[in-house]
Amino acid sequence: MTTDTNGAEPVPADTPAADTKTVALVTGANKGLGRETVRRLSERGWWVFLAARDRERGTRAAEALDVEFIQLDVTSDDSVAAAAKTVARRTGRLDVLVNNAGVGGPLLDPADVGADLLRVLYEANVFGPVRVTHAFLPLLRESNHPRIVMVSSSLASLTHASDPTRPESGFLSLDYASSKTALNMIVSQYARALPGFKINAADPGNPATDMNRHTGMHTVEQAAESVIQMATLDREGPTGGFFDRNGPVPW
Repeated sequence: MTTDTNGAEPVPADTPAADTKTVALVTGANKGLGRETVRRLSERGWWVFLAARDRERGTRAAEALDVEFIQLDVTSDDSVAAAAKTVARRTGRLDVLVNNAGVGGPLLDPADVGADLLRVLYEANVFGPVRVTHAFLPLLRESNHPRIVMVSSSLASLTHASDPTRPESGFLSLDYASSKTALNMIVSQYARALPGFKINAADPGNPATDMNRHTGMHTVEQAAESVIQMATLDREGPTGGFFDRNGPVPW
């Protein structure tokens, strides 16, 4: 399934595939951690939408993985709304939403970070997941077992940041780190407001991706473990938590 569904003929939501397959959507998925997450979920036989802002790159990635591409820019109300309408036409519901799309900022001393730079990162890393989640909530409510995964970071942990023995304590990133800390609180708020959902933050560690110029210490395969664990939770699984691939991460 490689068609850009924004321009495709809709498939009725009562098709056998829509009834029997777990339906997932992953944002920012044309490369890196998002692409690996799509690959792993697709291998399970799920119906996976690979969502990306760039149509050309997203289409190529979807073709390589034999999944369905959907154009989605998390910073655009219109783009997110159009993507939600497309998924509604195609499947009638969404079982798993992985909010992976995000951006990193320049390595600046916190004293040199102004509001404009914060606004850019928050638009993608904070407002983006809220925008996407809000738009897809009606489809998630149609699921018998809805799950939302917010891709966070170990830099979001206030506990780690205040521990001088931890590497996070020595890494100053006012914009990126604070945006992920804000995202963690959003997870907590959603989880308490939506008791029928499984909503968690996933810490992928420090994967080698374009965001860090491939200097990270983990492979994308390792980094995807926490995301996959949260995306595939059973009904007895946790909600409102922060997890890496080894277990809970302190707030």
